[in-house]
Amino acid sequence: MSDAFVARSLDEIRFWSRIMKEHSLFLKLGFRCEDTQLINEANHFYSLFESIEHRANAFTVGTDPNVIRRFNEEVHTAVSYIWVFKRKVLGLILRCQLPGANNFPLLVDHVSREANYFRNRLTELNLGRLEPLPDAIIDENVFFLRIMADHAKFISHLLDPSERKLVEQANNFSQEFDQLLFQAKDLESMRPQSQTAPLLDQFLDQNRVSVKSLRDFKRTARELIEACRIKSIIHPLLADHVFREAEHFLFIIDMFENSLTGKPVQAINQFG
Repeated sequence: MSDAFVARSLDEIRFWSRIMKEHSLFLKLGFRCEDTQLINEANHFYSLFESIEHRANAFTVGTDPNVIRRFNEEVHTAVSYIWVFKRKVLGLILRCQLPGANNFPLLVDHVSREANYFRNRLTELNLGRLEPLPDAIIDENVFFLRIMADHAKFISHLLDPSERKLVEQANNFSQEFDQLLFQAKDLESMRPQSQTAPLLDQFLDQNRVSVKSLRDFKRTARELIEACRIKSIIHPLLADHVFREAEHFLFIIDMFENSLTGKPVQAINQFG
């Protein structure tokens, strides 16, 4: 369905182009002042994805699908370039060539995984080959549960150590989502036998409960940071960034649940 293809493409690009733009800023803030080349590259990607975000917002569901297909290809190229940049930065950090910089290796790996996810989604959309629903449910949850576990770890490490209660809560979420990820990987290795409606439904229900709790924790942390009521080195935009990603994961879970139970919603796993 051409309308579904256009709508899904625009939804993905609007969400993820903003995420890529913000990744550029966060990486830039973590570089040393002497890393001028890396800072300039980060600034370039910030401007590039800001432009893509604005262009995506200017399109409508009624836009010619061929125009959107070409736009997807253009965005795919941009995402490929920022993925290469992120992996280059990770290599520099792991080879100890950026001593004193403030980007965690796991954070750089994290943002590169999100770029790769975005790039793959654009390819799938243009080929019209999104995964069947049972596979998509497992694969999307494996991806996002790891993202959520990473977020909890970053929050724990960026809070001031004196914020003992919040650090403890963040560490508890980290452990909870590590366990959920292990369970998802078990379900993944058991497929296709594990892909029954009751098991997948329970899988979604369990994850939804935990993601909502983490989402609420992130919302509270964001509000406290914006009001300067806690001690941390978390940028307010980063607090909002991780909150929005939890909201996005909840939206995906709900869409899967609706499709799995046959509720009348737009198909999320395929296009005609």
